[in-house]
Amino acid sequence: MRILERYILKSVVSVFLLCLTVFICLYVIIDLFSNIGDILTQNSSFQIILRYYLSYLPIIFTQVSPICCLLATLYAFGGLNRDNEIIAMRSAGLSVIQIAKAVIIFGAIVSTLVFLVTDRFVPQSLALNLRIKEQIESGKQSSMDKRNAPINNLCMYGMRNRLFFISKFSPATGIMEGITILEHDNHQNLTKKIVANRGEHLDGLWYFQQVITYNFGLDGQTKGEPRYLEEEIMAIPESPKQFLAHRQRPDHMTIVQLDEYIWKLSKSGATSVVKNLKVDLWQRFTAPLTSFIIIFLGIPFALRMRKRATGLSSLGLSIMVGFLYYVLNSVSVAFGYAGYLPPLLATSLSHIIAFSVSLYLIYSLP
Repeated sequence: MRILERYILKSVVSVFLLCLTVFICLYVIIDLFSNIGDILTQNSSFQIILRYYLSYLPIIFTQVSPICCLLATLYAFGGLNRDNEIIAMRSAGLSVIQIAKAVIIFGAIVSTLVFLVTDRFVPQSLALNLRIKEQIESGKQSSMDKRNAPINNLCMYGMRNRLFFISKFSPATGIMEGITILEHDNHQNLTKKIVANRGEHLDGLWYFQQVITYNFGLDGQTKGEPRYLEEEIMAIPESPKQFLAHRQRPDHMTIVQLDEYIWKLSKSGATSVVKNLKVDLWQRFTAPLTSFIIIFLGIPFALRMRKRATGLSSLGLSIMVGFLYYVLNSVSVAFGYAGYLPPLLATSLSHIIAFSVSLYLIYSLP
């Protein structure tokens, strides 16, 4: 790495780390004051509070990294431009991309870190943070482990186009209560409705008690008389562990887990749910690119910072552009959820537009 690149990179990295530290401190202070009532009421220990905020660190890092990259780029290149160092570099035959090469590589590294943290640490951090918050609010140590606690109102899309509604599910015993199963054909037409009072998993089979089965025709009307059985054995491929796994929220899943969950739901024909989850999945890949692309957005505005008034206007304009970037991303993702855009395009459209605009502004610099 050349001396010039190290000089620029040192300035950018130092400002980035400073901004990251400031944002983390502000986040913790604001959240601490908002929860101070529960903490004092429940007399929470220092260890619990420390674990609570340590679990927040991966989440904060992924959320504030883009704005830290933007501010670091504005500060570093704005300072170089005010001191006429950019003019000297351009006079030596360097292009803007060559000058910003080290910073662009830094943005790529930050985006990679955000991707890894988002996939490896954020899902666990969200789940841990939720459990600790419940403990702080309730003041009970037992609330830390709720794996064996009964789950109420469980909904699951299963194999063979089955949709399960379960009033109560006990993970410790694998027993269900208040069961409703809707079976559909490949065109999402309801073919059968099964209502059972209780279900238990034994030797790979489900034993249901007090079962009423309704059959439906293509017109959606019941076909024949309902069939009642005191006990019925059903070959449902899902095990209690798979039902328990569906307690996990999609944002608490890794990319691999979410992809597997989508695959299972696609077998059930739940097209609208699958569509929304595919948008969430592609966001896991495209959202980390924000740190990389927002550096490109900051470069052309930072290079216009010569006088104080010009610098302030460029700073305000770049922040406005960054805000519009996030608005555009929210709108495109909303179109993806609504089905107007394919999931991949919905999650990457804002990045494509922002990157194109930034390249245009960079190459239009004098």
